[in-house]
Amino acid sequence: MSSFLLQVHITTRNSKWAREQDQRPGAGNKGARYTSNKTHYSPTDPDARISVKPGKARKLNYLSQLTVDTSNHVITDIQAYHADGKDNQQLADIVKRVQRRLWNSGLLWENCVADTGYSSGENYAFLENRHLQSFIPPHGTYKGGPDSFIYYEKGNYWLCPQGKKVTFRKQKLEKGTLKDNYFTKRSDCKGCPIKQQCIGKSHEKRINITAYRKEYERNIARVNSPQGRYMKGKRQSTVEPVFGTLTQFMGLRKVNTIGIKQANKCMQLSAIAYNLKKYLKFIQKHAKSGVGSLKVSSSFLKALQKHILCCFKLLDFNVQLN
Repeated sequence: MSSFLLQVHITTRNSKWAREQDQRPGAGNKGARYTSNKTHYSPTDPDARISVKPGKARKLNYLSQLTVDTSNHVITDIQAYHADGKDNQQLADIVKRVQRRLWNSGLLWENCVADTGYSSGENYAFLENRHLQSFIPPHGTYKGGPDSFIYYEKGNYWLCPQGKKVTFRKQKLEKGTLKDNYFTKRSDCKGCPIKQQCIGKSHEKRINITAYRKEYERNIARVNSPQGRYMKGKRQSTVEPVFGTLTQFMGLRKVNTIGIKQANKCMQLSAIAYNLKKYLKFIQKHAKSGVGSLKVSSSFLKALQKHILCCFKLLDFNVQLN
């Protein structure tokens, strides 16, 4: 009897999971319906995770996160993460590591530019606490508040079109997001001429909005400013080409190692090779004319060693050159 109930439970769970998978991006691909991290894992590489992008097949991957200096296109950090995580979940770890590294190198980090995948109220608040200006476009699901309602910061309440207050009641964690809950009194909505359009069959008006609304608004103002538009173009012209170079020419299109530690080494070695090419361009000397003998001065070697050490230092490698 117990085994029969267990089988029914498993069948019900799988059918419910299958319905959820039909709504996910890439669910129409062959084999996608019953292939996810809930049902499958790699016996040879347990650290790998199944991930998917719209229009692409599901397969085992690692997530590579990197930061780039927009002035000289130099990679300042690269790290391997599990592919089933979201970008906005990794931002805090990346920022702490990069800010510490740049500070130790005597460099000041002022602006953080990223795409929409890193957007969240928690991240905006975290960056402000680290004294960093964020230029991260918010998700399309974010709304500043209900239409035709006016927010009053002094009393921390919303005013409806009929002049009734929607007052703050409590903060609640909903699906991992901290939200502020505002309610009206039932007596305020009773007999309201627009009750049907506003709340339908409910008894009071409820407004559930992110607790990081102020951080969202400040970030949106920066993104829409002339500086924000400049930063967006800067990100598209610096970070995106670096990704393409690493995948197409530096061996990161496919990682042929086992384990997240080994994958991280592959990513760091690719980033070092990329940075070395950048540094060599800064110290390259061209002959004016004629043919000269091949001689390498001691000053040139010292300069090269200095740049190589700086490159390794940016990526947390402890190396000594004699």
